[in-house]
Amino acid sequence: MIVTTTPSVEGQRITRYLGVVAGEAILGANVFKDLFAGIRDIVGGRSATYEKELQKAREIALLEMQERAQALGANAVVGVDLDFEVLGQGNGMLMVSASGTAVVLDAHRQE
Repeated sequence: MIVTTTPSVEGQRITRYLGVVAGEAILGANVFKDLFAGIRDIVGGRSATYEKELQKAREIALLEMQERAQALGANAVVGVDLDFEVLGQGNGMLMVSASGTAVVLDAHRQE
């Protein structure tokens, strides 16, 4: 499945718009990871632990969005937007949402 942030796919014609699809992932960082991230994991202002959690959440949200698009009969999702939020105060919950428009691309004809 083609997934793109652009409103179209170069060389492909959109034949049907199937609607907005979204995927969400909410992950909680382990309490010990949180504790040690502040002590030993920060190098140059970056935390590898949080970056891994963020990457995992993004992959889950994108996969869920694609599965919903495929269930509608889409072969692509265009106009994808990713949003990131921290939920609650101090509980380490991270939410990532991915949304876009599920479409059908004409597989036999190029513009």
